[in-house]
Amino acid sequence: MVVASLPLLLSLIGSALLSWAAWLIRRRAAAVDPHGARDVPTVSLLKPLHGAEPLLADNLATAVAQNYPGRIEMLCGVARADDPAVAAVESLRASFPAAELRLIVNSRRWGANAKVSNLINIMAEARHDVLVLADSDMVVPPDYVARLVGVLDQPGTGAVSCLYVGRGDAGYWSRLVAAGIDTHFVPATMIALATGLGKPSMGSTIALRRDTLAEIGGFIRFADTLADDYALGEAVRATGRTVVVPAMVLTHACAETSLTHVVRQELRWNATILGIDPAGYTGSIILHPLPLALIGWAAGGGMLAAGATVLALAARASVALATARLDVAGRPAGYRFAPILLIPMRDLLSFAMFVVAFVARSVDWRGAGIKLGRKGRISGPEDI
Repeated sequence: MVVASLPLLLSLIGSALLSWAAWLIRRRAAAVDPHGARDVPTVSLLKPLHGAEPLLADNLATAVAQNYPGRIEMLCGVARADDPAVAAVESLRASFPAAELRLIVNSRRWGANAKVSNLINIMAEARHDVLVLADSDMVVPPDYVARLVGVLDQPGTGAVSCLYVGRGDAGYWSRLVAAGIDTHFVPATMIALATGLGKPSMGSTIALRRDTLAEIGGFIRFADTLADDYALGEAVRATGRTVVVPAMVLTHACAETSLTHVVRQELRWNATILGIDPAGYTGSIILHPLPLALIGWAAGGGMLAAGATVLALAARASVALATARLDVAGRPAGYRFAPILLIPMRDLLSFAMFVVAFVARSVDWRGAGIKLGRKGRISGPEDI
């Protein structure tokens, strides 16, 4: 029983934290972002693309179909003219002939991070002063740009980044990843924001002004950084400005088709966070209450362990229910409660990835190996 005490204590604390996170998420569901900037700036929307993704054209279309009174140019970048993503861009051009939509094909490589290389090449073609960079797999609401501009216009704001939930587009494994976003990523981020122990800046969206990007050294500064989005946020904060995470929540379209794909993806995510904040990552073991309760049970925890297991499942379910209440674009209402059924599998897999990240020396990024260095630095490969 003595051996079981520590994991059971951590499990009970973790369940309490998840219950608090569920309350934070419900409160966020009722929050409202400031609307309306003092002026209506023109906006360059930067979309680095690589390869085919399920519903790619549909997802990109949500960024084109914006209710915004100013001009928006959308720049989609690929490294090769034969990239399958080019077809999605051509489809968008046909669907939105009046949109300012440009395809940038440039194979120049600037460092180990292929996404940042792509962004540097896209940025060379951007014309406007407000920049919005966003991953290709994000689904956004029609007032996305207007809300970003409204928040960015608030005094002291240096950048805006957005929380997101998951949507599985490629079967069971993609739904499992989406459940991980809803029931692990979202509560961890909410706790980080509420306590100040974490300072998220996410690739889902980063909006900032051109002069702010220039002041922090441009995208080239992050060419050999795995967590480029986090590092960009840190650089903005170092100027004395804030990185705001507004109430608006986006949808991440998940496309994993196998367990191997899921493991590669989530190991990279975990290794990224471990590289950013080793102490914080280690301490986040407390947010895995179900595996901790099961460890306590195996160590002879008896009825106390059984109770901790029930509490852990209930706390995670409360998070899933709270996340389902968030008003997000691009996610069917009936889909919102699917993560509850996946909680046991999801919790065990997340814990396994949490542990394996400590011994990972390289990660897979879109089929190519990336060697992990110190303080989030990366090296290789020639192509991603």
